[in-house]
Amino acid sequence: MATDWSTDEIITVTAFYRQIEDAYELQQGVKVTELMAAYRQFKTIVTSKSQEKQLGKQFEALTGYSLYQTLKTARDTSKNSIKMTLGR
Repeated sequence: MATDWSTDEIITVTAFYRQIEDAYELQQGVKVTELMAAYRQFKTIVTSKSQEKQLGKQFEALTGYSLYQTLKTARDTSKNSIKMTLGR
């Protein structure tokens, strides 16, 4: 995590990470619109693609949950919600 983030920025990034976790952990998954809204807010803080990839790799190493695969699934679906499984 960046040490120069404000409290509000940390809350925003954490809310996005929570959406990713919920996509894997909640039986009903997450709503695509809510996930993508959280991602848009995340991108106002993490504007660099390389920093996004670095944070995504760190998050996946800690949790096993892939930001990339979750966002890809959300973009590719026509459903209102997504439910992720490990290894997908």
